[in-house]
Amino acid sequence: MYDLYILQTCPYSIKVMDFLSKHNIEYHKHDISDPAELRELISLGGKDQVPFLYDKKNNIKMYESDDIINYLAGM
Repeated sequence: MYDLYILQTCPYSIKVMDFLSKHNIEYHKHDISDPAELRELISLGGKDQVPFLYDKKNNIKMYESDDIINYLAGM
């Protein structure tokens, strides 16, 4: 399962979540409005930018909504 770090009000986060929903891709959502989730994001990715996808199975970490969608579309 994928971990997706988002902000509920971020249009780029919404874009990725819409793609995931449309394609019935399971993921665990981490909203960085929670300070603990924000710290986890920075620990994983090095910055507080969202959306951020972490694919634990393949050890893939990425920012940028279009890059995330392209990655997921190829899976």
